[in-house]
Amino acid sequence: MAMAATVKVVLGSIGFLIFWVLAVFPAVPFLPIGRTAGSLLGAMLMVVFRVLTPDQAYAAIDLPILGLLFGTMVVSIYLERADMFKYLGKLLSWKSRGAKDLLCRICLISAISSALFTNDTSCVVLTEFILKIARQHNLPPHPFLLALASSANIGSSATPIGNPQNLVIAVRSKIPFGRFLVGILPAMLLGVFVNILIILAMYWKVLSVEKDEEDAQSDEIVADEDVNSHRFSPATMSHVSSLDSQDFDRINLRITSSASPRHIASNEMLRNRISSNEILEVNGVCIRPVNASTQEMSDETCQKNDQQNEKPATEWKVIVWKSCVYLVTIGMLIALLMGLNMSWTAITAALALVVLDFKDARPSLEKVSYSLLIFFCGMFITVDGFNKTGIPSTLWDLVEPYAQINHARGTAVLAFVILVLSNVASNVPTVLLLGARVAASAAEISEEEEKRAWLILAWVSTVAGNFSLLGSAANLIVCEQARRASHGYTLTFWSHLKFGVPSTIIVTAIGLTLIR
Repeated sequence: MAMAATVKVVLGSIGFLIFWVLAVFPAVPFLPIGRTAGSLLGAMLMVVFRVLTPDQAYAAIDLPILGLLFGTMVVSIYLERADMFKYLGKLLSWKSRGAKDLLCRICLISAISSALFTNDTSCVVLTEFILKIARQHNLPPHPFLLALASSANIGSSATPIGNPQNLVIAVRSKIPFGRFLVGILPAMLLGVFVNILIILAMYWKVLSVEKDEEDAQSDEIVADEDVNSHRFSPATMSHVSSLDSQDFDRINLRITSSASPRHIASNEMLRNRISSNEILEVNGVCIRPVNASTQEMSDETCQKNDQQNEKPATEWKVIVWKSCVYLVTIGMLIALLMGLNMSWTAITAALALVVLDFKDARPSLEKVSYSLLIFFCGMFITVDGFNKTGIPSTLWDLVEPYAQINHARGTAVLAFVILVLSNVASNVPTVLLLGARVAASAAEISEEEEKRAWLILAWVSTVAGNFSLLGSAANLIVCEQARRASHGYTLTFWSHLKFGVPSTIIVTAIGLTLIR
């Protein structure tokens, strides 16, 4: 594609530059509007500057990718409600045999869960729980946080639903889910294993510290109690356990304002019974007196009453519902492996879960990251506008002769270009900018090489996220979650870079030899 007119090139570059700055540095001081607003601003500028027409801008939005992303997010939300991530958290500390065993578990669980539920979700769920486990072992959390983020990135490369750039690649390359998985899975498995060895080698002394007996005894406590607070989207529940006099006064006021004289008299009798420390049950809720001298007896009586009021039917209904969620998820994966349309398969699974839940879906659907969907819309328009300037094509024409993947040197050059761009422009824009060009170049060799080029793009752009702290959203999620935790820890840019550079180069190189 030839270069566009000079005015179009300049204005298109300005629009893309603004998008890039706000995407990489969302809190930039002179315009701290965030990534989502930044992508919309870039898209709007492409239309205002007439780099794209309004119709071209709408056409640039890839609806199948958005549908696949929406469907997988909804499925992840219902899996969280079905306690899937709670069980993953328990696996981390179940019969743990020390720090090295814990680190290996983190890497494996993070990689597998990221391949199935996206890397961002795994990092959100597991970060704070890993911090507490590390504290129980009296170990610095640094190696465990690195293990979580790096393994999540590597593991997510194995499937089209593992991360956003793979979603783009799977839809645009039309590679079936099963072929995508088979093509990258060997590289992913070996990559996770090598990544574990690198972390163990770098932090062997730290991980060799033996934990105290007291810590060992508390592992199960952490697994059973703390993991409940580290879900992807914790649901808020209300539970009435006790009422003090002020609470009752407020309830009494609401009842009295609209009640008949007979109800008011009954309400007065209820107040007198509560003030005399009598245990009451109202609509299945046990109301406890607040008199300190009778608190212990009240708690015991309420506990017995609560147990008697529990309906056995509720338990089996929950079990059946959870089983349905897991079966629908497994069915979705099977359908994807069979080669059905990935976008509609994910949406169908999401709607099946909504129907099976048999209640208002709004609370669950509100947990969907609509800001991410909007970000993708703006990014599609912005990147398409930048492509219309002709700059990406011109730069690729300079690199293409040296980046042919039918020999080792060309593959190395292509991997280097992808790695650099993924850390400079982020991985999803890199895939949007390079994907079609890399595939077209490889298609001139053979159809098999074209598919392999897409898989190489998926592998390198994903693993490149481990290079620096800013390389992927998963890294930033782990860093931010760790900083905000109750026992917070700051993962610095340079401490991550010390591990990220050798890990990324070694894992990427090894994986390239296995991708077919």
